[in-house]
Amino acid sequence: MALDLAQLPIWLGGLLWALGRVGGLFLTAPVFSARMLPARIKVALVVVLTMVLAPLAPATIDPLSATGVATMVGQVLIGAAVGFVLNLVFEAVSFGGGLVAQGMSLGFAEVANPQGGPSSPVLSEFYTLLVTLLFLAMDGHLRLIALLADSFHSLPPGMATINANGLYAVAGFGAELFAGAVRVALPAMTSLLVVNIGFGAISRSAPSMNLFAVGFPITLSLGFIALWLSLRSLPGAFEALQGHAWSLIRELIGS
Repeated sequence: MALDLAQLPIWLGGLLWALGRVGGLFLTAPVFSARMLPARIKVALVVVLTMVLAPLAPATIDPLSATGVATMVGQVLIGAAVGFVLNLVFEAVSFGGGLVAQGMSLGFAEVANPQGGPSSPVLSEFYTLLVTLLFLAMDGHLRLIALLADSFHSLPPGMATINANGLYAVAGFGAELFAGAVRVALPAMTSLLVVNIGFGAISRSAPSMNLFAVGFPITLSLGFIALWLSLRSLPGAFEALQGHAWSLIRELIGS
């Protein structure tokens, strides 16, 4: 069979479109974009997913043309937007853990964040670790890859990309970060609020008592009990936030 070199740029375009979406996804998606994941494994995963998804990308645009460059930028934007929406869910849970840490006087205890880089409260990392395990146990990573594969049918390269309304919807979904953080932290924060109100009543009745010496260990101990009891509501809150994220991702890719 003769090899037509004139068709080589077109065939290469199919690989580049898949590479753009997969690369954009790995830039922002949770778990895939974690800094603790070795670079070699990331590159290997990107190459494997690109080879698997390349047949789904229609190779009808010359990647060396101006239209090809614009299409490549659009593919990276699509993949990054899909991963960014799901990453907001993890950030909401992490922020909720920080609120709980502040309420139980544990906000000063920080550790290095293996995903984001800078340090964050211990409880934030604890909550993030739990929801990451939940995400992997529920095959969320496979569901994310499946949605990315569906996007080549509903949003083929060169035909359309995420418009301004879609980007506005992604920005509006950022409000879910605060609502989700409150939903995650509300049970523990409510319990700690009752404890602080009790300390306020004690300080009024016994002003000479040193609440800084007495209140800290009591708040910390009761905070761990409240944290333990409130963990039952974490999977439900995470599932609700994740459901909103999946719905928005389907809306973005037109699936």
